[in-house]
Amino acid sequence: MKKIGLLPRILIAIVVGILIGYVSPLWFARTASTFNAIFSQFLGFMIPMIIVGFVAPAIADIGSRAGKLLVVTAAIAYFATYMAGLLSYFTGSLTFPSLIGGEEGMALAENGLKVLPYFTVEIPALMSVMTALVLSFMLGLGMAFIHGTALRHGFEEFRTIVSKTIDKAIIPLLPIYIFGIFLTMTYEGQVGTILRCFMKIIVIIFILHVLILVLQYCIASLFSRQNPFGMLRTMLPAYFTALGTQSSAATIPVTLRQAIKMGVREDIAGFVIPLCATIHMSGSTLKIVACALALIIMHGQPYDLGLFCHFIGMLGITIIAAPGIPGGAIMASIGLLQTILGFDGQMVALMIALYIAMDSFGTACNVTGDGAIAAIINRIFPEKKANETQI
Repeated sequence: MKKIGLLPRILIAIVVGILIGYVSPLWFARTASTFNAIFSQFLGFMIPMIIVGFVAPAIADIGSRAGKLLVVTAAIAYFATYMAGLLSYFTGSLTFPSLIGGEEGMALAENGLKVLPYFTVEIPALMSVMTALVLSFMLGLGMAFIHGTALRHGFEEFRTIVSKTIDKAIIPLLPIYIFGIFLTMTYEGQVGTILRCFMKIIVIIFILHVLILVLQYCIASLFSRQNPFGMLRTMLPAYFTALGTQSSAATIPVTLRQAIKMGVREDIAGFVIPLCATIHMSGSTLKIVACALALIIMHGQPYDLGLFCHFIGMLGITIIAAPGIPGGAIMASIGLLQTILGFDGQMVALMIALYIAMDSFGTACNVTGDGAIAAIINRIFPEKKANETQI
């Protein structure tokens, strides 16, 4: 199974979970529910570790490279990410209630048969998510300010440990977790509604990806004075490369080449494209917000603007340090889903499945948007000033 990608494994887990759920005896469903309960506890324990392990060294690295070019690029990338999240929220608020039917989903959740685990193992987290975020900022900014090496090396090793735990323990077990969720949902009679909603959500999110890229390049064209659709056409090789690799980092050479072809100077492209591969997450944020909003509506929970403004603002910071593995952004955002939006274990599992099903499209949107940011920076920093502010 290791030779099969994560997305095929997730899809296989969903299909097998549904098929077995229709014929499963209660004892088997409860066994799967028991595994899910224990895995959910372990996942909750790891969330603060992921935040501290990735956010603190990422902030220290960015802070140590502080400069005008960096600050402007980071500000534009964050603004683009935040606006993508808001666009996703407003679009979902207008379309999802009529498409999904929150009352039906809520009735199923409340009145359906419940499959309870035989037992669970409590694994309390060392700290809350907000404590982990504040601690990460304090340590990251502190390491950047004092220019120390001992603590930074320690956090780099801790980041490696957390990354290995995700890569070797959490990611391999995710298909089993998803299998158990869909098996129990099928046994409880909820899977039909869930799958119908999934298909509608995926179509809306794909349309939103196209729309956000058109908007980004229309804005970039105001700076570069080029045809936005011609610019977007130039960046299409990067888009399709990202679809195949599902990795912003692996697509950097292609994104860099296409940005230069688009007219961005080599020194600007060489700085902005690798940086934005880490900090620009418009596509990922758009997906997470849309999926989270859809699940909230399905469960009949409130989704007011203030709540999602808070969530999007924190999400734009947290997923900057997302581990560079398929599904890394959703893993980094689980803590925010639980603490800000009130997601339970089943909703988190559905988020993971829905996000990973569209992972390549979010990555493609991210890297293609990097070209628009590079075009804007290329105009803001003329050649002489760019050389002066080059890091």
